[in-house]
Amino acid sequence: MSGNQIAEFRGHQGWVWSVCISPDGRTLATGSYDRTARLWDLSGKQIAEFTGHQGVVTSVCISPDGRTLATGSSDRTVRLWDLSGNQIAEFRGHQGWVWSVCISPDGRTLATGSGDRTARLWDLSGNQIAEFRGHQGEVTSVCISPDGRTLATGSTDGTARLWRVESLDELLARGCEWLKYYLASHPEARERLRVCG
Repeated sequence: MSGNQIAEFRGHQGWVWSVCISPDGRTLATGSYDRTARLWDLSGKQIAEFTGHQGVVTSVCISPDGRTLATGSSDRTVRLWDLSGNQIAEFRGHQGWVWSVCISPDGRTLATGSGDRTARLWDLSGNQIAEFRGHQGEVTSVCISPDGRTLATGSTDGTARLWRVESLDELLARGCEWLKYYLASHPEARERLRVCG
């Protein structure tokens, strides 16, 4: 922190777009124009390479427990990997470059920001939980608050915005509230929607 270089990480064949240090401070993840992400120890030795994206790897994020890596890409996908380089899940839905990825502090959800002007929230199996619309430009940065209740987004429209993030229980409660009149007149549907009691 005095400004002296400790190590240099060489191996990528293109621009390095994103870096992230693991929570335990022992590894560094990088994402590059060469369509790969890489994991390094802090001496500069490469530990793993993550290949599969068909475009620039624009963003990398190591999970709070240090066991997984999320990557976003110009190929419009987000991917989740174990730290050996094996893909665990793929997230599809954005219609533009994925500029930013962020794993929640509890490690259960993933936020993404895209050139399609949306931010999205996903579970770690790749299912979309929520979509955040309102920016007039590309969403270039996302960050989830430490309590997991707020999403911050930054955009090329010159604004940053805060959004409320509902828990799964809150989303279900709101959905059931919307459905209560339908269920009252369609009791047969209640069996299919047991979650609404």
